Amino acid sequence: MSEAAVISIIDDDESVREATKGLVRSLGYTAATFASAEEYLRSDHVHDSCVITDLQMPGMSGADLLDRLIADGIRKPIIFMTALPEEATRKRVLKAGALGFLRKPFHSERLIECLDKALRTANAPQHEMA
Repeated sequence: MSEAAVISIIDDDESVREATKGLVRSLGYTAATFASAEEYLRSDHVHDSCVITDLQMPGMSGADLLDRLIADGIRKPIIFMTALPEEATRKRVLKAGALGFLRKPFHSERLIECLDKALRTANAPQHEMA
């Protein structure tokens, strides 16, 4: 990809958004942050390279966001973060195409691994993502 990757970060917790943004920017990527899935969907960032999202948020959850993107025909790498992991939800989002499922708090190295994988996927031809 010739353009720098833009990573959308969605979390209702401002401190998590800012910490994740700082990590993403330290890796040389551009980061856009959103306090909700709804705010993200109204933005011009829906077609960014990758999404890092909280799973549990007021309003639309991260899993609901994934369902919405799929229904809208938008396939992109998504990494989930959650403080309250539920095995059934983890299995569901991974089966639907999520590239990571991180339990908060997580080590930054784990997020970096997921992000590297997500960006390799984002750069792959579309038939390889299906």
